[in-house]
Amino acid sequence: MTVSYTLKVANSRFGGFSKLLFRWKGSIYKLLYKEFIVFVVLYAVLSLVYRRLLTEEQKRLYTKVAQYCNRSTDLIPMSFVLGFYVTLIVNRWWAQYTSIPLPDQLMCVISSNVHGKDERGRILRRTLIRYANLSAVLILRSVSTRVLKRFPTMDHVVEAGFMTQDERKKFESLHSDFNKYWIPCVWFTNLAAQARREGRIRDDVALRLLMDELNLYRAKCSMLFHYDWISIPLVYTQVVTIAVYSFFAFCLIGRQFLEPLEPGQEGDLDMYVPLSTLLQFFFYAGWLKVAEQIINPFGEDDDDFETNKLIDRNLQVSLLSVDDMYQNLPPTVKDKYWNESTAQPPYTMATAAETLKPSFLGSTFDMRMCEDAEQSQLAEASPSVPRIQTPLLSRFFAAASPAISIKNFSRGSRAHPHLRRPRTDGGFPSPYPNRSEDPESVARIEEEETEDEESRARGTQPPEASEMQRKELPLIRVKAPSSESIGADQLEAWDP
Repeated sequence: MTVSYTLKVANSRFGGFSKLLFRWKGSIYKLLYKEFIVFVVLYAVLSLVYRRLLTEEQKRLYTKVAQYCNRSTDLIPMSFVLGFYVTLIVNRWWAQYTSIPLPDQLMCVISSNVHGKDERGRILRRTLIRYANLSAVLILRSVSTRVLKRFPTMDHVVEAGFMTQDERKKFESLHSDFNKYWIPCVWFTNLAAQARREGRIRDDVALRLLMDELNLYRAKCSMLFHYDWISIPLVYTQVVTIAVYSFFAFCLIGRQFLEPLEPGQEGDLDMYVPLSTLLQFFFYAGWLKVAEQIINPFGEDDDDFETNKLIDRNLQVSLLSVDDMYQNLPPTVKDKYWNESTAQPPYTMATAAETLKPSFLGSTFDMRMCEDAEQSQLAEASPSVPRIQTPLLSRFFAAASPAISIKNFSRGSRAHPHLRRPRTDGGFPSPYPNRSEDPESVARIEEEETEDEESRARGTQPPEASEMQRKELPLIRVKAPSSESIGADQLEAWDP
């Protein structure tokens, strides 16, 4: 039976897991105690032989061998080998559980789409869901020892009501060298098609939905078969087992408490009981036993799947759903909160404190706004300011910068004539409204504009510039800051 301790760890508390250490069923002690006793006995025998039976010369030789074995344990990558192996097995273990076929979705589709309150409709619904459960029983007989012991022969399957005698004869008359768990699924499809022809399934959409759910159910049966067929490669299991056993074989010799080789040399503390080595054996060997237990969860270990209970549950709830619950609805009435705009279910005294907690509205809901009132004011975009259509240059020329030379910018404007100062009748507002414009700089820019216009009139401007000029891109103004706003050491950079 599966050992469940979920309720014991529902709430985290001081020493919460310590209460689980005293359980026996499903525990690591039950799995490991035999191997642990063998390891302790072998260690004690070697210790007695070293202390009582060996001569001084033999002790010297044994000490050298023990030191060699102790160094050799560092060459075995126990954590890597065991960690990767157990992770692989745990993922496979959970995937096998999720592959167990459950009829819950299929029974809901059958109950809602196979109609008829008469005996024929009832027979169709019960037979369809029985075929699905029969397919699950056949595949579980192939992978689970518990189910096989419950249904050792097909006579037991017939006696349990999953199959009739006529169905058994039909089943056994179909010869195949492979597992025949899929035959009831084919019977299901044929019977569903017959129900469609009789009008019990009213449209092709309902039939398609029924077939889709059956295919999902059959796919899970197939996955269980393949998990049982394709195991984790045996070589990997052998490597892990050899690594663990060889590691502790070296530990038996190398972890003994030894006398010093030279007289007068200080030796290690003789504790007789190798506590750290025993703990290491408990961890590593226990890790291996965990993998050994869950590598095939369809056996009879304490934590293996309760397949027989699943069979009982699936048959009971599926027949109840498609038969007794078909068109058997409670009366539809107004709910308790019919006249209330906000539904608020009551709390008990044990949970009344939860009503004092505010609802979660988002991680930024309680964020404090900036204390500066100016940062909270709305800013309106100026409709007279057009956007610059050159994305790359707009990053650099969105506003005037002291680092840009007037002379360099004027030269660059010849290569890119679409970057020009706007006319006086409109354009960008000044990015420095409190500064006075430098008349000399503005005059120089206007002079360069005049030269550009004359060159275009003479036809000496490059064709690339003329082509770009036709696009009538927006204009920007660049002006030099006044001498009061920059230092004396920066004036040379602005000297035109």
